[in-house]
Amino acid sequence: MTALKKYDLEGKDKGEVSIEETLLEITANPQMIKDYLVAKRANARQWSASTQTRAEVSCTKRKPFKQKGTGNARQGFLGAAQFRGGGRVHAPKPKFNQHIGINRREKRQVIRYLLGSKIKENHAHVLEYKTLKNPETKTLAKFLEALNLTGKRVLFLAEINESGSKQYQTLSKSVRNIPKVEFTYIPNVGGEDLALCQEVIILESALPDFKETLGGQK
Repeated sequence: MTALKKYDLEGKDKGEVSIEETLLEITANPQMIKDYLVAKRANARQWSASTQTRAEVSCTKRKPFKQKGTGNARQGFLGAAQFRGGGRVHAPKPKFNQHIGINRREKRQVIRYLLGSKIKENHAHVLEYKTLKNPETKTLAKFLEALNLTGKRVLFLAEINESGSKQYQTLSKSVRNIPKVEFTYIPNVGGEDLALCQEVIILESALPDFKETLGGQK
């Protein structure tokens, strides 16, 4: 059994929560993790950059000046790339079918591995959360300060229950004004979120979903 420390919103120690060792045995090689993160970022691109070639710019078809007698190099079209407002050469155009496929099994394996790594390295904590009536950024800031997490990249993880996401609206609003602190739901967590964050805060009520994500029974 691996123990995670549990705290309340005031940062007081409330005991420990056990995680089965079998849930942390998942492995993933570095190349698999890299492939997943590269594909994730590449698929987030819009591929919408577009420029006009000399055939597409709106410009007169007349020569800028006569062919001979001016002492200048001969020019045939003001829409050429060397003139201001002319077409672009080798510039970006919209690209299609640039999606990189991600194997579903590998995606799950990477997410489970990164979650397990946070636990093994003691970068995961459990929060005994009591619903806030109103957003309280100061309360969350003091909580992070009590755990010596101020200035670090912290990711809060919560579950989605029958009432949807309304239960944690005040919590999400409380943390969004704190730099480097983010809030998301366990079904929505991605490998990039886990790779970037330094610490993970799991709500106590989300532990069953968290263990299920690691591969256990809910």
